[in-house]
Amino acid sequence: MDIIIIGFGTIGKGLAEVLYKKREYLKKNFGEFRVVGIADSSGAIYNKEGIDLKKAIDVKEKTKKIINYNDAEKLSIFELIEKEADVAVEVTPSNLETGEPAKTHIIESFKNDKHVVTANKGPLALFYNELIKTAEKYNKIFRFEATVGGAMPIINLAKENLAGNEILSIRGILNGTTNYILTKMEEENVDFETALKEAQELGYAESNPSQDIDGLDTAAKIVILANSIMNLNKTIKDVKIKGITKITPESLFLANKKGYTIKLIGEVNKKYLIVEPMLIPKYSPLNVKGTLNVAMFETDLAKEVVVVGRGAGKEETNSALLSDLISIYNRVNNSTK
Repeated sequence: MDIIIIGFGTIGKGLAEVLYKKREYLKKNFGEFRVVGIADSSGAIYNKEGIDLKKAIDVKEKTKKIINYNDAEKLSIFELIEKEADVAVEVTPSNLETGEPAKTHIIESFKNDKHVVTANKGPLALFYNELIKTAEKYNKIFRFEATVGGAMPIINLAKENLAGNEILSIRGILNGTTNYILTKMEEENVDFETALKEAQELGYAESNPSQDIDGLDTAAKIVILANSIMNLNKTIKDVKIKGITKITPESLFLANKKGYTIKLIGEVNKKYLIVEPMLIPKYSPLNVKGTLNVAMFETDLAKEVVVVGRGAGKEETNSALLSDLISIYNRVNNSTK
């Protein structure tokens, strides 16, 4: 399966590292996953015989620009999308205001006969139905497990393992950065700014952490869950959002005394979508620590189903991207047998 990677920052480069390190395992157990094109803000490269991933990673790390890679055709991102390949992986930074340029990258990939895998929340939080209908129009597979929950298989669990169940609600912790900060504040009695600074030093939080701490990242994720699992046709504008910046060590201490903790919870049901800090009983399965994520499904048949996994980090995100790539590989190969 020939792949182009659009976006070669932390996630895109991380995917290349995973595909390189696991190349023999993948070839033995599934088939060959070959990257034929890579794009970043400097431009794009393409080689139909395959890109040397180790060399591409080295070039990116040393020069910051993939266009400096030799032994490949140099072109624009949209020229790359027009080139021959099976799958486009869209992992440019998320824009929760316009969804661009990722939205256009995804739609153009469908138009140019490519299946799409993405970790980009922006387009899905704003234009879910348009993207789904475009994929259907061009008969392409669209996978986006990596947009929600990192390594935690939320969307696939609901669509496959819980198929036949009516999902009545979904609630949980869907942002590992905020969960790390609140855990740090609770366990070490430090203030918000101190916990945030440590999260940034460890790479859990961005230098500009507003999407995480203001609840926007969680809001985007519950919109994706609302649309993909519960067919609710929502956008991020439909979510009531409150972040964690006003949480204090004192409020956590008082909650603890009464048998509770405070977590940033995203919740979706048929009546509303909400993201805000909530009191959670200490014994609740939603009380997970550190960078862990957790989602609780309320269903008609299976009742409550809980899934826990790591939500922050490039390896966790790339676990979901790789799973989606393997799913497409298997579906395409089985359909042609």
